[in-house]
Amino acid sequence: MYHGTIIQIDDCLVSEEILTEYFSCDYEKCKGCCCVIGDSGAPMEECEAGAIEKNYGIFSPLMREEGRAAVAAKGFFEIDCDGDMVTPLVPGSEECAYTMFDEAGNCFCSMERCWFQGKGDFRKPISCWLYPIRITLLSNGTRALNLHRWEICRDAFEKGKKEKVRVYEFLREPIERFFGEEFYCALSEAAKRLNADS
Repeated sequence: MYHGTIIQIDDCLVSEEILTEYFSCDYEKCKGCCCVIGDSGAPMEECEAGAIEKNYGIFSPLMREEGRAAVAAKGFFEIDCDGDMVTPLVPGSEECAYTMFDEAGNCFCSMERCWFQGKGDFRKPISCWLYPIRITLLSNGTRALNLHRWEICRDAFEKGKKEKVRVYEFLREPIERFFGEEFYCALSEAAKRLNADS
């Protein structure tokens, strides 16, 4: 059920915007710049550090030398200024250490590139996969799911609107992977009610 702009599903409080706003990544426009721009690395779940370490030997050859040096110096994660666990950054830059570039200078996640090739069993941190949804763990154990708006993703919001793809629809796969199929079905039902008149 939802109250105003918040929908509660199980132990999650979901921002209405996730169900009403449009979004579809437009890589041709952004070239993966979310991997190299930001105040800190991508938020990580505690269990993800072990998964990255386990798969590191598989994807690390795709990383830049600077990225491998950052991991060697900092480890598979670091703690940012807010006290959150995040992917390490290349010193002196905003670039995630796990970033790779192709010959044309396009930016990709080295973990995900290997995963698409059938190598390794970890795709990438769920915070990256779920973007632009951000998860906040509240003091009572409840998770809050909110829509994050970032200027570099402006084209993705426009593309989603043109293609009529809502945020939750674009992110169906990671939502089902992280929260389960029943959760996604509940999101879909809530979205139908919210968007009935639109």
